[in-house]
Amino acid sequence: MSKVTRTAARTAAPHAADRHDVIRVHGARVNNLKDVSVEIPKRRLTVFTGVSGSGKSSLVFDTIAAESQRLINETYSAFVQGFMPTPARPEVDVLDGLTTVISVDQQRIGADPRSTVGTVTDANAMLRILFSRLGEPHIGPPSAYAFNVPSVRASGAITVERGAKKAVKATFQRTGGMCTRCEGRGTVSDIDLTQLYDDSKSIAEGAFTIPGWKSDNVWTVGVYAESGFLDPHKPIRAYTKKEMQDFLYREPTKVKVNGVNLTYEGLIPKIQKSFLSKDKEAMQPHIRAFVERAVTFTTCPECDGTRLSEGARTSKVAGISIADACAREIRDLAEWVRGLDEPSVAPLLAKLGHTLDSFVEIGLGYLSLDRPSGTLSGGEAQRVKMVRHLGSSLTDVTYVFDEPTVGLHPHDIQRMNELLLRLRDKGNTVLVVEHKPEVIAIADHVVDLGPGAGTAGGTVCFQGTVEELRTAGSVTGRHYDDRAGLKETVREPTGTLEIRGANTHNLRDVDVDVPLGVLCVVTGVAGSGKSSLVHSSVPAGAGVVVVDQSPIRGSRRSNPATYTGLLDPIRKAFAKANGVKPALFSANSEGACPTCNGAGVLYTDLAMMAGVATPCEDCEGRRFQASVLEYRLGGRDISEVLAMSVAEAEEFFGSGDAATPAAHRILDRLADVGLGYLTLGQPLTTLSGGERQRLKLATHMADKGGILVLDEPTAGLHLADVAQLLGLLDRLVDAGKSVIVVEHHQAVMAHADWIIDLGPGAGHDGGRVVFEGRPADLVAARATLTGEHLAAYVGR
Repeated sequence: MSKVTRTAARTAAPHAADRHDVIRVHGARVNNLKDVSVEIPKRRLTVFTGVSGSGKSSLVFDTIAAESQRLINETYSAFVQGFMPTPARPEVDVLDGLTTVISVDQQRIGADPRSTVGTVTDANAMLRILFSRLGEPHIGPPSAYAFNVPSVRASGAITVERGAKKAVKATFQRTGGMCTRCEGRGTVSDIDLTQLYDDSKSIAEGAFTIPGWKSDNVWTVGVYAESGFLDPHKPIRAYTKKEMQDFLYREPTKVKVNGVNLTYEGLIPKIQKSFLSKDKEAMQPHIRAFVERAVTFTTCPECDGTRLSEGARTSKVAGISIADACAREIRDLAEWVRGLDEPSVAPLLAKLGHTLDSFVEIGLGYLSLDRPSGTLSGGEAQRVKMVRHLGSSLTDVTYVFDEPTVGLHPHDIQRMNELLLRLRDKGNTVLVVEHKPEVIAIADHVVDLGPGAGTAGGTVCFQGTVEELRTAGSVTGRHYDDRAGLKETVREPTGTLEIRGANTHNLRDVDVDVPLGVLCVVTGVAGSGKSSLVHSSVPAGAGVVVVDQSPIRGSRRSNPATYTGLLDPIRKAFAKANGVKPALFSANSEGACPTCNGAGVLYTDLAMMAGVATPCEDCEGRRFQASVLEYRLGGRDISEVLAMSVAEAEEFFGSGDAATPAAHRILDRLADVGLGYLTLGQPLTTLSGGERQRLKLATHMADKGGILVLDEPTAGLHLADVAQLLGLLDRLVDAGKSVIVVEHHQAVMAHADWIIDLGPGAGHDGGRVVFEGRPADLVAARATLTGEHLAAYVGR
């Protein structure tokens, strides 16, 4: 072989570095995955689909993304790792070809009272720098425009130890932008004392009506009863002026209660710290109900809700203050920034403009920077997180998305697809967990998991191209081209719910009659005012039950049995059958295994290394004491019952010795919403988004009330599951309920009896009713964006 030929041969052979073109997963067993092996092409867009609970998130987030993050963490020093979360290695035999993973999931953004869209995306930080450079009058550094930075002044003597010690006078001053009245929250609160205590009783008689404040709790009631400042046996209404001052407003004071040093504090500041300093949306339901009863939140009269000090409100750039800038819709703010011509801050203006344009590009131009982050929906929160990645210079990383089209109108999905393709075209690997056919259609590679959910899933049913998926026999392949048709006849309303002059957020004095006794769908592009109309204008109470998108809160001890209240009748049935106390049959109470405290596993913290969870050797993971497991109902012990699926338990408690009507009714509702495969004792932390949504729906189906309001119930649902949801909605209406659904899914629109379409655009371009009537009339008119997309969907 000549020298030229040898050189050509070497050139033709692929470089060793170019051979790593797939992410190889072999033997994945996380959650319900059954030794899954799959090869995912790099620098391509791969969509993972399958019925809800089939294992998509387990493979993408809990295996691939989790291992990438763990390996990155190991590159830091042991000292740094000690301050970082320490995830354990996923159960998988081989994971090859991983790159750095950036996860963009649907977890709600931390709902701190001072957290806004601007603070979580760094847009506020850039605005503060801009105003500190150009603002007139000049009031100080960027912190002077920050509503979460208080002004601080201090003076005194300090000792300088340099040669001979000497004391010198020093002063310190920091100018912050926080409003002193509301402390940067934008709202002030008035507390209704009658909701905190019954003044006709004494503390010893149980005067407090605050959740969790029981007479045997030394940290709450005990410190008031034993402080020495109050007479615990005197009715509160009989307190002297000094006692009332100590009771309600006393400054924190050290006291000794039963030999323990505690801090006594007046009731008002204690309630403010315990409840009002936390975001209301992040509270448990019963605590939130208490706060809504006891506390009235009103706009701060000093800053008018802007959260800012007077100096920050009066310093202006081109005629507007930073408060005005943050209150504008982001698309309008982007125009304003582009209109500023100041060479001294040109790089800052370019970066700020790019960030604001990214909001518009991603379909969030209707938001404002002062929008509290806790009020964003799951889909909006995910898209806000995407903003920081759109202009990134990083390439050859893996982006992982969890249903990025949640909460998007069909009109907006095309824009999202373009963003996903742009990330791919920059040389990145894009992995998307998704159900929408519009997103599956743009995939380079599809991985379909199933065939069922839970224990019936966890295997790869198909992998290949979209065209190959259409002819595949998997559940997704069979339902890929499914389209719901318009109803030939629709139900007639039995009455109307009148909404008059609705003006919450961007609504423009909307007057609309919502029909009752039918399936009514409220739709429109994202940001058009749907949620504002339904949640803020439909009168609370009066038989209205709302199932919104707020996440289920629960620890790894919580499971479907505890969340739905199913465990209560089961425990009582076990107790009655065996003549013992119900508390024995709770893993969080007397029946818990003492070694693992009812967790079933022992968690070992290995400091900077990954923590390890091992099954408890005493109870073998069953969570109960051995003596408790001797008690049986229908031949099964309590741990065997909690290991049953909903379908098995429904049969078990439906007849025979174990027949328990109360439990059977709850299990019927769980089966109705398609959760028959869930295990009763499965931790809530392992459920997918779609499963949690349906679990919440099953719980509220039993609530009394003739009007059921659902907020995007198709979130996280596979094409095959949507048909079951439509059947459930029909059964609810036929049972006499009025069902109002806020939804974008065309199948639900087509199946509706009545549609209310808001728009025509988002933000200040929306807030009006652009159509109300039957779906067939909306399709025939094609006068709105929704009408055009629905007509295309049903093939008209």
